[in-house]
Amino acid sequence: MSALEFSIGRVLGLVYKESLQIVRDPSAILVAFVLPTVMMFVFAFGLSLDQKHVPIGVVLESDSAAAQSLAAAFGGTEFFDVTPARDRREVTPKVVAGELRGFVVIPQDFDARLVGAVAEPLAQIITDGSQPNTATLVAAYARGVVSNWLASRAEPGAAPPVSLQTRFWFNGELDSRKYLVPGAMAIIMTLIGTLLTALVVAREWDRGTMEAIMSTPARIVEILLGKLLPYFGLGLIAAAGCALLATQGFGVPLRGSLWAFFALTSVFLIPALGQGLVISTAVKNQYVASQLGAMAGFLPAFVLSGFLFEISSMPTWLQLLTYVVPARYYVASLQTVFLAGDVWAQFVPDMLAMLTIGAFFFLVAARNSRKSLDD
Repeated sequence: MSALEFSIGRVLGLVYKESLQIVRDPSAILVAFVLPTVMMFVFAFGLSLDQKHVPIGVVLESDSAAAQSLAAAFGGTEFFDVTPARDRREVTPKVVAGELRGFVVIPQDFDARLVGAVAEPLAQIITDGSQPNTATLVAAYARGVVSNWLASRAEPGAAPPVSLQTRFWFNGELDSRKYLVPGAMAIIMTLIGTLLTALVVAREWDRGTMEAIMSTPARIVEILLGKLLPYFGLGLIAAAGCALLATQGFGVPLRGSLWAFFALTSVFLIPALGQGLVISTAVKNQYVASQLGAMAGFLPAFVLSGFLFEISSMPTWLQLLTYVVPARYYVASLQTVFLAGDVWAQFVPDMLAMLTIGAFFFLVAARNSRKSLDD
């Protein structure tokens, strides 16, 4: 057989050699198993979009029974921790100091406003605009408390002209953890996939063994495959561990099939590992490769994948940039397979996009490796 022909035997030999290297190198085990476990706990417990027990002030300027009832309604919800006051000057400094996120004023003429004698809102809601997301939620929760209080005062048997029933699909409890954990898995798999392979070729150059490998009859494609496949298997094992921790440890439902989950993960690992190979073939220093791998893997995936920040709210030029970030497709697909089920109409286009990006990375890695051989 000519040395120019593709050889499965040579690939298997390189896979065996790289597998032994993984077993002997504890850093790969740490990246594949310890790092994702730690990051899963950090994302699950340290990151939440649920706002509860937000500190606010309730300024009660009226002594009427209705006003006191509304003030008690604010204290009876889990969304607020209420600081009572009789004058807004008591709570304004606390908002300025950041101790309160806003306050509600129940005015002196509350009863007149309640019966419509005064054409003014029932209460005034003031929020801390330095934290826009929290301010929006505080205002929405406060309006909800007032609406529920008004509904509770309706005459028995009197039905409103329109009855609205709100239903939330896929995450009825609006538990942000069920939404964030699948997205966090995509970020983690991006990071570990890139880091696992970013050090592969750079390590060979550092140790002076790359020249020996390239002097063998193995082709560049065989060398890259031999180095990729063991880390591909390691990535699948790490993904299985993350999924087990998400479902059994954090209570995130897996409404789709395991087949769909592993199919999506397998396809995503191609661009993730390919990106690491590009870095490892471009630089010949392990330290530089690890830094580039962390930056190129984590930052784009965290910011441009739709994990935390809505892509539709980004500038147009930045939205276009997200199309070349593999995590964009993996985040959306993972959230779907966990919360909605197997929606192949979404999975197939996402998988094709990830395969296209992965193919580009591997072409660049092969070209860089060939240039290194010529040098």
